[in-house]
Amino acid sequence: LLHDRMITAMKKYYYSQAPLPFVGQKRMFASEFRKVLKHFSDRTVFVDLFGGSGLLSHITKRERPDATVIYNDHDNYRERLENISRTNALLSDLRRLSEGIPRHRMLSKKMHSIFLERIRREESTGFVDYLTISSSLLFSGKYARNIGELEKLNFYNNMRLSDYCCEGYLDGLEVVCCDYRELVDRYRDSPNVVYLIDPPYMATDISTYRMDWKLTDYLDVLLVLKGHPFIYFTSGKSPILDFCRWMEEHPETGNPFKGAGMSTLTARMNYSSSYTDIMLYKEMTEAATPP
Repeated sequence: LLHDRMITAMKKYYYSQAPLPFVGQKRMFASEFRKVLKHFSDRTVFVDLFGGSGLLSHITKRERPDATVIYNDHDNYRERLENISRTNALLSDLRRLSEGIPRHRMLSKKMHSIFLERIRREESTGFVDYLTISSSLLFSGKYARNIGELEKLNFYNNMRLSDYCCEGYLDGLEVVCCDYRELVDRYRDSPNVVYLIDPPYMATDISTYRMDWKLTDYLDVLLVLKGHPFIYFTSGKSPILDFCRWMEEHPETGNPFKGAGMSTLTARMNYSSSYTDIMLYKEMTEAATPP
């Protein structure tokens, strides 16, 4: 009876998008994702390695209330959810301040300062969800992670007109916060496991994530795919699939830079930006000897 009540309660709160803004959430994939989940009807554990906003975990638990769903909240989305009442209160004050300003109109410098002062006051008393506040103040697609980034940007009256709600969103999930490799090791030998894999996309902006990845990090994720059922997400902007096809067509290639020396040079363009040049080299005795 308790189990039936839990399932009924979970069905009451079914979100098709994350309660709070999150770059890269899979809301556009929600309907297709539900269809794909039906292919794993005999699986009992779903491990969301890169949980992000938790939307994939949430949908999985709603579609498969019988299954165990592990949500890896590596980006600490829970902190934002736990402070949703503070965020709503702050947005309510900002809406009041924006009265009389046309929708989507850029705020004056004076109003910009007034808004910043209210946000600073909020920060002095606790938590500010800058990503959520950004969606109401900044031009579409722009996000600030702190007050320093926010004060450099123009504000627009894109204020959300209603409160955010997250009631029941994480119900039924087992929430952890760790490196995805720890979860892979934990469930490597477990039967009936499906990995949900939505890593940062290669060649896309990951500045809002709590990670800084290199090429090897993107490729290491591919090692997880072998030996377990999975649902993997990537992007048309990412070259990862082209790279995998190329490797399949040239399996004998190996690493042409193995044994090569490397020199790097950091060049400064101006006081605020620089770039690193990399030179790979291999002596002829280590390379193929020409005829």
